[in-house]
Amino acid sequence: MSRIETDSLGDVEVPEDAYWGAQTQRSLVNFAIGEQRMPLAVLHALALIKKAAARVNDRNGDLPADVARLIEQAADEVLAGQHDDQFPLVVWQTGSGTQSNMNANEVIAGRANELSGKTRGGKSPVHPNDHVNRSQSSNDCFPTAMSIAAVQAVHQRLLPAIATLSGGLAELAARHMKLVKTGRTHMMDATPITFGQELSAFIAQLDYAERAIRSALPAVCELAQGGTAVGTGLNSPQGFGEAIASELAALSGLPFVTAPNKFAALSGHEPLVTLHGALKTLAVALMKIANDLRLLGSGPRAGLAEVKLPANEPGSSIMPGKVNPTQCEALSMLACQVLGNDVTIGLAASQGHLQLNVYKPVIIHNLLESIRLLADGCNNFQEHCIAGLEPDAGQMAEHLERGLMLVTALNPHIGYDKSAQIAKKAYAEGVTLRQAALDLGYLTDAEFDQWVRPENMLEAGH
Repeated sequence: MSRIETDSLGDVEVPEDAYWGAQTQRSLVNFAIGEQRMPLAVLHALALIKKAAARVNDRNGDLPADVARLIEQAADEVLAGQHDDQFPLVVWQTGSGTQSNMNANEVIAGRANELSGKTRGGKSPVHPNDHVNRSQSSNDCFPTAMSIAAVQAVHQRLLPAIATLSGGLAELAARHMKLVKTGRTHMMDATPITFGQELSAFIAQLDYAERAIRSALPAVCELAQGGTAVGTGLNSPQGFGEAIASELAALSGLPFVTAPNKFAALSGHEPLVTLHGALKTLAVALMKIANDLRLLGSGPRAGLAEVKLPANEPGSSIMPGKVNPTQCEALSMLACQVLGNDVTIGLAASQGHLQLNVYKPVIIHNLLESIRLLADGCNNFQEHCIAGLEPDAGQMAEHLERGLMLVTALNPHIGYDKSAQIAKKAYAEGVTLRQAALDLGYLTDAEFDQWVRPENMLEAGH
């Protein structure tokens, strides 16, 4: 069953049960590309914009009060997720996001008309362009939706996830701050460190990434709305940008403000590039954490085997009993995806030709994907790896005892050259540092005990 809807190009056949209209249907036909649908977060953000615009237009006397209430009611249903199936369009559409903006306009108008007692869809009493899109353009609506969706995702998903992982690492570090082990540089044995100190680096890296993400958000909160088609604000009333930004801030509880320069807000996306750069920083930190724990957990008998990673599932279809560092692998893979997304976003954002960047859908698709992957990755890694991870104190002690770089403690007493001779002799002959030092006659057994104390090599002043 179908019905006929119209747009400026003529009649279009639309499924009878669809709330959308002609322009959405045309997009379905014209952009049958891939399976990546426009993120629902963007569509919900567009619905929030339509609700805010209806309120501002009502207050300004630019929209009949009854029409404004119908738009709000329909928009609220979209925001509640009641009509998610009415947004079928893919990312790979017009670069301004016009089809998705019209999809939102048509669905809200179609539902509003039904709420008014009329048939589903249509343009009366609520028109998708004249009423739902009043004082707006796709060119300022879509970038505003990008900003809203990004900021909401960071606050609601990513920042709590970073805190979860950082908290788990902090608890683990506190329990093992005095567990001395061998440090490593250049993938080779180095001077001692505690396991807690080693983990503290991970926490500091996450903290740095979180600060970078937070510092990028204020610029993203500067909204393009009010610039309409090219940044001049044509067909919107004076002060509309400020009014709708204030309304969106009140509705969302987030510090949205109007962008000081709408021309830049439409044609450039540097704030989102900066934000994703901070996401890339987080991905780099997670890659470091995953790889370090993968190395420390290698073995269990022919590797470092200094940490025991949780055995979550069998690791091989042919080798019985094998367990692999699967959580580390998953985290490092998603980090690679985020790094790839960053390249795409950088390229897309560089294509702001004249008054409009027309790579907007791929920018927000990749940015939201990165946020989702990083948030899920942090939560999953904490739950399935860090929460069950334990150090192997015996293995750490054995590596420490056999470590050659404890000889560094002798430098202040016998000098670098003699210390190096001791290390070389111990390595070449397969003996301990103590034995090599005694054989060379550079110190006594008592002096070795006094000077080579790993627990005294963990901070400055020793």
